[in-house]
Amino acid sequence: MTYTARIPASLNCITGGDDHLYSRLRESISKASRISIIVSFLMESGVRMLTDDLKGAAERGVNIRILCGNYLNITQPQALYLLKDSLGDNVDLRFYDVERKSFHPKAYIFENAGKGEIFVGSSNVSKTALTDGIEWNYRVDSCDNPDDFSHFKNTFEELFLNRSRIIDDKELKRYSRQWKRPKVFEDIEKFGDKTEDSYDMGVLEFPSPVGAQIEALYELRKLRQDGWEKGLVVAATGLGKTYLAAFDSREFRKVLFVAHRDEILSQSERTFRNVRPDAATGFFKGDTKDRECDILFASVQTLGKKEYLTDSLFSESEFDYIVIDEFHHAVSENYLNIISYFKPKFLLGLTATPERLDNQDVFALCDYNVVYEARLKEAINKGWLSPFRYYGIFDDTDYSVIDYRQGKYDERQLEEALSINKRADLIMENYGRYRSKRALGFCAGRKHAIYMAGCFNEHGIKACAVVSGDRGLSKNTMERGEAIQKFRKGEINVLFSVDMFNEGLDVPDVDMVMLLRPTESPTVFLQQLGRGLRKSIGKKYVNVLDFIGNYRKANLVPFFLTGNGEAGDKKPRKPLIPDEEDYPDGCMVSFDLRLMDLFRKLEEQQKDAFGRIADEYFRIMEHVGERPSRLQMYTYIDDSVSLIIRSRKELNIFRDYLGFLDKIGELSEKGRALLDTKAHQFLREIENTSMSKLYKMPVLLAFYNGGKIRAKITDDDIFESFRDFYSHGANKVDMLRDKGTAGFADWGRKEYVDLARRNPLHYLQETSHEFFEFSDDGFCLNKDLLQYIADEEFARQFHDVISCRTRKFYRERLEKLEKSYEEIRNGYKDYKI
Repeated sequence: MTYTARIPASLNCITGGDDHLYSRLRESISKASRISIIVSFLMESGVRMLTDDLKGAAERGVNIRILCGNYLNITQPQALYLLKDSLGDNVDLRFYDVERKSFHPKAYIFENAGKGEIFVGSSNVSKTALTDGIEWNYRVDSCDNPDDFSHFKNTFEELFLNRSRIIDDKELKRYSRQWKRPKVFEDIEKFGDKTEDSYDMGVLEFPSPVGAQIEALYELRKLRQDGWEKGLVVAATGLGKTYLAAFDSREFRKVLFVAHRDEILSQSERTFRNVRPDAATGFFKGDTKDRECDILFASVQTLGKKEYLTDSLFSESEFDYIVIDEFHHAVSENYLNIISYFKPKFLLGLTATPERLDNQDVFALCDYNVVYEARLKEAINKGWLSPFRYYGIFDDTDYSVIDYRQGKYDERQLEEALSINKRADLIMENYGRYRSKRALGFCAGRKHAIYMAGCFNEHGIKACAVVSGDRGLSKNTMERGEAIQKFRKGEINVLFSVDMFNEGLDVPDVDMVMLLRPTESPTVFLQQLGRGLRKSIGKKYVNVLDFIGNYRKANLVPFFLTGNGEAGDKKPRKPLIPDEEDYPDGCMVSFDLRLMDLFRKLEEQQKDAFGRIADEYFRIMEHVGERPSRLQMYTYIDDSVSLIIRSRKELNIFRDYLGFLDKIGELSEKGRALLDTKAHQFLREIENTSMSKLYKMPVLLAFYNGGKIRAKITDDDIFESFRDFYSHGANKVDMLRDKGTAGFADWGRKEYVDLARRNPLHYLQETSHEFFEFSDDGFCLNKDLLQYIADEEFARQFHDVISCRTRKFYRERLEKLEKSYEEIRNGYKDYKI
């Protein structure tokens, strides 16, 4: 639909430069009672300029409507998030929704008291278009040009009401997940020009949320509105997670920030002071024990000691808001002590890589509640991080002769095998092929790092090793702070470390990452890769040199590079390496052909399914120091073994855990007494019962009764169990998402009992009638089970099944959400979240 107005000479023409549209729009917004905007695209830079004025209008009750295009992904999702976050339900935001039809209008319509004006021309909502760009815009006044005004306005109404798609939260997530930085931005930057997504802090009220922070803040606020008390943000290194936490904490009075390195605490304190300059800050670490402050930065090694987690020092409700940085560490004892002790209004976990080498379940600590996720692939695709050029280099080190225990190679033997001149020559030869000014080398141990620094220095390449406990170990070592300072200045070209730079290092100019040790964990791999992905002026990509030998799980490296946080074991794989489109945009991946043979050989070695499951059981048993329960097995099991269990029903040990233990000779004497009895059948029934929601769990917990199993539960028992169960954040989700139960916070005994009778009691009696039945005054276990209810082993097994099924439900709920997001990325419009 096109329309050309008759423009009288008396009309105002706004041409940019000193006579820019922005000031005209601000004046018109301040007077309007109705605002309608139609533009081809919205950019964060332009929305940020107009947000405060539009917010002021919304607070006056002004009706605000905005119609924009989504063609070629020019409209930035964070621009939409900014509008939704600032204006909420006071803006009716929509996409033009006619396929295969161009959409290029730019008009701003203001109405007030029967009069109106329209600015129509060439300016979209971007900083350049609203200020110093060369743009032509005419002002059409309804009094002087009523026909033209009406035609433009009526055309807007037609498009807005009949050719649009409402941008609700569901559509917002869909658009954000599939959005990629347009190629046109890259073309513009080749000519040295800045694009609208190159943040010019000179025009921002600094600090202000940008990029992923804008999106995550919106999701966090929505989450708390829904009643959640904790959540995990998974965002790739370099996206500003600490700033995100500082912005999100502003509405809370007292804040605790927990990390495991002093340098992270110091950096984070500076970040929070930038965002909250009026807040008093302090530290709780080593000999420093600040107490009287608004924001406390605590070392987990200090605060995590139980001697400090007492009422005399800190009450359970001392902090309104707690941040656990690098949340993948949070399964360690000191972190767990802190998380278990404090009862904040909200707990935020931050991590780039929640998947761990030891397979401890980080997601479980936040009840599988991932608030926001921007993995490495998405961050590169959106232009928030630099792309990489990866080179997989064949290394003939023989790892098969090195002892391997509890998922790790013997460190002494490993360092000896890697610290040889032949391998160092291979590394320096490949390093020399690229013009690197600042490179990081990740080594197997302290001696290996010092050895590599010595080799490079001997060849005239300025290098040093930064290792823990450095007290003049070698002329090739340097204290961390001094080394980083010289590295920034270019006085040192290569820093070698073990894991000291996996986290907390912020040097955007890193142009090379060298992986010089076996990397079996996606967490460690992505941490180290991420050190080189921060954007800086003139940096087009980072080179990654990975020296790969026949170490265990080397065949998973190609899948780590997809940047999705998966080890390649979440679904069956056919190819040895992913397809090219599985990698982030603009990235290059190259493997030595000899590695293809190695990957194929490693795949063949991993095909004994039941043997691998049994080996995994014994690995976990060594790790936890006892026969692992169902919950421990489910928590610590390796992804690759989990895939076997889930893809082959006959190998799923969680369908009959007692039977599995008996098969491998690990069933205890007390457990053997239950084998093939009615109690064993009951446990299997609970292990296999279907669950679309968690309603069955509070019923089973009512029977369990803290270990003193009841033969019968009454309405009072059901009410108490349901009320307690749904008082916890993660369990609330099903209730909140269902319109019929969304108001459960105000429920009493009758509503809970009615829910239980309608759903879990009815289905348990119907599908598991061998074990459950109604009586006149309650809901009962079958009489054949009564002989076992005083058996301590049966009670332990019963509770373990409930705990494992609940944990499994949380994880599968998260996986369904991730699957929905994957469908979004693949372009599906119809999905459920």
